[in-house]
Amino acid sequence: MPKTEKVADYPRPPLIEQINGLVSVRIGNEVIAQDSKYIRVCETYHPPTIYIDQNAFVIGTLQQTTGRGSYCEWKGIAEYWTLSKADGSDGRHRAGWSYPSPTKHFEQLAGRIALYPGLVDSCMLEGEEVEPQPGTFYGGWVSSWTIGPFKGDPNHPELI
Repeated sequence: MPKTEKVADYPRPPLIEQINGLVSVRIGNEVIAQDSKYIRVCETYHPPTIYIDQNAFVIGTLQQTTGRGSYCEWKGIAEYWTLSKADGSDGRHRAGWSYPSPTKHFEQLAGRIALYPGLVDSCMLEGEEVEPQPGTFYGGWVSSWTIGPFKGDPNHPELI
């Protein structure tokens, strides 16, 4: 298990780092992405957001969506992805996002996909199933070693 971290101690602007460790994502009984390394972005009061190499996704599980993107003051303009099983079934609309042309500080995110753990059936990080960050706006991965309170938690409106 990684070292315990308080999200209140994470920096602004966010920390970005590559981690050598196991990550996987499941929809139904199918692993749709798996890798032995990932990038995490750690921002004050957020559990880490995990970015997985686009090539770690099984062919057929990523479909780029059309429509409105979003803007992050740190990373730039995001595009969204529908995630599904390899045959295209059980789609999860806008469950993932990416920054195809991220800002200079976050250029490591190009070619990587982040996703909302609450919109898939399971996200595993370092051998542990994570919980989604509270609320519906943020996509952080809450693990046993990540200590809150977290932005988006209705029990902590001062952080919303």
